[in-house]
Amino acid sequence: MKKAIGSHLARSAVYALLAICALVTGCYQDTRLSVDKNGKTVVERYGRLQVKGTQLLNEAGKPVQLRGISSFALQYGAKYANETVIGWLRDDWNIQVWRAALELLDGGYIIRPALKTAVIDSVDAAIKLGIYVIVDWHVHQDANPQRYEAQAAEFFDEMSKTYGEYPNVIYEICNEPNGDDVTWDEVVKPYAEHIISVIRANDPDNIIIVGTPRWSQMVDVASANPITGYSNIMYTLHFYAGSHGESLREQARTAIKNGLPLFVTECGTSKASGGEGVYEAEFLEWASLLQENNISWVNWSLTNKGEDSGILILNADREGKGHWTENQLSQSGKFIRSILRNETKIK
Repeated sequence: MKKAIGSHLARSAVYALLAICALVTGCYQDTRLSVDKNGKTVVERYGRLQVKGTQLLNEAGKPVQLRGISSFALQYGAKYANETVIGWLRDDWNIQVWRAALELLDGGYIIRPALKTAVIDSVDAAIKLGIYVIVDWHVHQDANPQRYEAQAAEFFDEMSKTYGEYPNVIYEICNEPNGDDVTWDEVVKPYAEHIISVIRANDPDNIIIVGTPRWSQMVDVASANPITGYSNIMYTLHFYAGSHGESLREQARTAIKNGLPLFVTECGTSKASGGEGVYEAEFLEWASLLQENNISWVNWSLTNKGEDSGILILNADREGKGHWTENQLSQSGKFIRSILRNETKIK
């Protein structure tokens, strides 16, 4: 397997810290290692993921929790979609999953189809590095997924034909449906059923994650009328610690009680705007709920545009080389890194 530059030293440091954590707090768990002490990657250990009830399981049927980092919208963040950066996140940050966010508008894929290259680079890197990768159809601004349903079907047909044999790949088919007329029963569910059928024609097994209305928050509504007839389907819940608290957590609990398997493909430490501070205590409340229910999560995002939610400070690493120093990390970056490396205890 091709190694990112300096990965051996970085992993050694992570292992030492994990050993201390294990002795002091007992938090050392296989489910939280990108590469274990025997050098096996997370994909080598877990294999093809599956869903049973509300739980994400490894190939052997044991529950797992994945944690990782999302790219920023790839029309702005494609420079980080490379093996060196993703390898650094694996070896220094201990991520088990990387999310490639293919934004549709605002200079995104609908206008610039060549951006698909950044998704391909992300998937290829994840396969080489032995981590999981979320292929994210980032419906965000024009938030009715049916508007670009034909393009989504074409895109996921190609991705599933090309990568369906690899256990690394997870499909997120609709990032954040939104709008008064974008209901679960009439819009999102029919769209999802169509795109799922396209993927399943090529890839019968890999996990597919479905967005839910109101910025992927109405998981309780989806839980009352879930998609049937397909296996290994999950539903995404998005939160920002400064904007979303107990009321949204209660919606999540309702969905779980109703048997809906959740995967938090996007969560931030800031307000939903990406700014207005970093809410560490509030994020840890969410992290506790996710850990308690074994729900995987991906932090938004790898960007250097100066947002509070970004993991890099303004203009750090303009070339996309990784190997960031402490001084290049934002407050959110330092905080999320400490969680991913199991240095910050989650109650």
